[in-house]
Amino acid sequence: MQVVYEDNHIIIVNKLSGEIVQGDKTGDKTLIDDVKLYIKKKYAKKGEVFLGVVHRLDRPVFGLVVFARTSKALTRLNDMIRKGEISKTYWAITKNRPKEPQATLTHWLKRNEKQNKTYAFSKEVSGAKKAILEYKMIGSTDNFTLLEIKLLTGRHHQIRCQLSKISCPIRGDLKYGALRSNPDGSISLLAREIAFCHPVSKKNICVTAPIPDDNLWRAITSF
Repeated sequence: MQVVYEDNHIIIVNKLSGEIVQGDKTGDKTLIDDVKLYIKKKYAKKGEVFLGVVHRLDRPVFGLVVFARTSKALTRLNDMIRKGEISKTYWAITKNRPKEPQATLTHWLKRNEKQNKTYAFSKEVSGAKKAILEYKMIGSTDNFTLLEIKLLTGRHHQIRCQLSKISCPIRGDLKYGALRSNPDGSISLLAREIAFCHPVSKKNICVTAPIPDDNLWRAITSF
């Protein structure tokens, strides 16, 4: 865990692949546990540390996660999420190159709870939710393409599912069509940047995640 921004009301950390934000059926240690322990030690807090989850990242994904340190901040940040007032930018490495260098993707996504997987449809279907993202190509190597993605909606596995639907599965993402896994079990998806108006101070916050420590990431982002 790496803290990239911190004040009295919020804390933003850089999540490593393999970490889970909140507890699940595995019972594995969580990112929220690590952040609470960090706050407890740094500020010599007695008793339980308050920490609110504002949003999540899938376990194999790298990048920025925002937590609220006060109930006031949590309530306001949750409201900002609902209103689309928090801008999230992601970087994804794909094996295939999309047909268009820049485009807006609109699909209807339907989640299968048992499979923990989401399916994309080109037309509206019963039980599906509309999903929109914008992407553009920003880098490449001989074998891979780097896409920058702006989420306009927040759906389960949205980026993974929508890129797979256009035949551009994310590198290492076996669940959504990649041919092989990454050696470390990650998928090549990074929550790169998050920007928003601070829920209490009202100052503009813009935080960028570091590039993963990986040869391909370094090569494809050397622009």
